[in-house]
Amino acid sequence: MIGMLFAVVAMVFNCLAAILQSDAAGQVTRTSAVLARPRFVAGLGVDVLAYTCVVIALQHLPVFAVQATVAGAIALTALYARFVKLEMLRPVHRVAIGASMVGLVLVALSAGSDKGARYGSPTTTIVVMALAALTLVILTAATRRVWKPWPSGIMAGLGLGGGSVCVRAMQLEPGNIIVALLTEPLVYILIALWATGLYNYARALRLGDVATVTALYMVTQVIVPGIVGIVLLGDRVRDGWVPVAVIGLLMAVYGVLVLARRKPVRRKPARVT
Repeated sequence: MIGMLFAVVAMVFNCLAAILQSDAAGQVTRTSAVLARPRFVAGLGVDVLAYTCVVIALQHLPVFAVQATVAGAIALTALYARFVKLEMLRPVHRVAIGASMVGLVLVALSAGSDKGARYGSPTTTIVVMALAALTLVILTAATRRVWKPWPSGIMAGLGLGGGSVCVRAMQLEPGNIIVALLTEPLVYILIALWATGLYNYARALRLGDVATVTALYMVTQVIVPGIVGIVLLGDRVRDGWVPVAVIGLLMAVYGVLVLARRKPVRRKPARVT
């Protein structure tokens, strides 16, 4: 219950941060300028609070359960986009968001009650995550001339979700916490993943709308890091719930594929006569 409580609080903070950062992205035309906007910086502050809650939740729940709960921000940002930003959602996109939400709920419910034993060695985890960070940086550079939001949205999910895997995988020695952090390789990999994910998130918000971008990066950071948590870190699915988890993942993937092709359309205000 402690882990789920902090995951829900992180979900609310993530939604608020997405709103602030989306407003900042709509005011400029360059990604580097987005990062300097006051609202984006304020959103970063809220992101820090959300990430702190995620770190606490990860001490009690598997990666995919925490990420799936946090992804509830998809619904909140969709409501914000519809009623505040006046962005129209076609029925197929509403179904896609709903499918993503239901799928993520199924994934969260399928989480085991404990995190289990780690399958891979710490060295293997460090190597895998370092390669993931390097690949993400290369892909970010390779897609700089792609003017669609979905590549950046997905890479944002990989970067920020990969940071959660690093947090979950850390084994800090008791004693001086500062020394332990400075000598932990995963800390530096986490920073690289988080910075790359943040850049991609800002770019995705500049190219697309907040509802679509949030859905893309939230679902991505549930699916891929969740699988990594199961394979490398021993995160467990509840006995007999593997089919439910698979169905949930398929529903979430369907939602992402539909939303990746969406073009934001603003609703025209009613004419006053």
